[in-house]
Amino acid sequence: MSLIRFVPRAIAISLWVLGGLLTIATCFWWVGLNTRLWLKQQWSKGLLWLCGVSVRVHGEPELKGPVLWAVNHVSWLDIFVLNVVRSTTFVAKQEIRRWPLLGWLAAGADTIFIERGFRHAVQRVGHAIQKRFARGQVVGLFPEGTTSEGFDVLSFYGNLFEPGRRIEVTIQPVALTYFYLGQRSAMPAFVGEESLIRNLWRILGANGVSVGLTFLPPVALAGQEKPLRAALAAQTREAIRAVVTRGLQAN
Repeated sequence: MSLIRFVPRAIAISLWVLGGLLTIATCFWWVGLNTRLWLKQQWSKGLLWLCGVSVRVHGEPELKGPVLWAVNHVSWLDIFVLNVVRSTTFVAKQEIRRWPLLGWLAAGADTIFIERGFRHAVQRVGHAIQKRFARGQVVGLFPEGTTSEGFDVLSFYGNLFEPGRRIEVTIQPVALTYFYLGQRSAMPAFVGEESLIRNLWRILGANGVSVGLTFLPPVALAGQEKPLRAALAAQTREAIRAVVTRGLQAN
C-alpha cells in the first residue's frame, strides 16, 4: 500500500463525489428517469476506475424490466459494482444515510433506507420496492443484512423478498467474489467495527483489486404453488453460496 497512490486517489474521489452531489442537486429534479439511471451508471463506472477496482461480469444479467437482484454483501463497493451493469436502486440500512458524503450521495441516488427494529419498517420498504418495480427498475437487496469477508454467505432474511414474490417479479441471485493481486481476498471487505476511513485507506493505497460478478439463473416463481419467502431466501442463498465458496479464477 502506498501513500503516493492514496493521496491523489482520495483527492480525485472527493471531487468526484462532490460532482455527483452537484449533479443530483442541479439535474435530477428536471431530467427524466432514464437519464437519471444513465447518469448513475456512468458515475459508478468513474468511481470504480478512480478506486482502481476492475469488474468482471459472468453469466447473463437481467437488463430489462423489473428485477430483484439478491446479492451477498462484502463491501461498500458492492453498490457501485452492481450499478456498472445496470443502474440499481438498493435497500440499505439507515446508518448509511448518516455517512458523510457517501450517505448523502446514496440518498440522492434513490436508495431505499430501512430502519431495523421499527415495527412498520419492512412494510414501508415493501411499498417503496413495489413503486420501483412499477417503473420497470431493478432493486438490489443484500439479504444477509450485513457484510462478511466474502468467503461464505451468511443466513438470508426473507422479509424483503415478499414484494417480488407476491407479484412474481424476476428474482435473480448474484454472487460477488473479491480478488487482490489475482487471489481471492478479504482485503476489500468492510466488516465489523472497521471505520470507512480505514477501509478507504487500504483500498485506495493498493493496486490489483478486482471483483467477479456472477449472475445466476433466476429463481422460478410461476406455477400453482409459489415458494414461501423463507424457502425463496434459502434457495437464493444456496445458489449464491455455491459460487462464493467455490470461488472464481481471476482473469
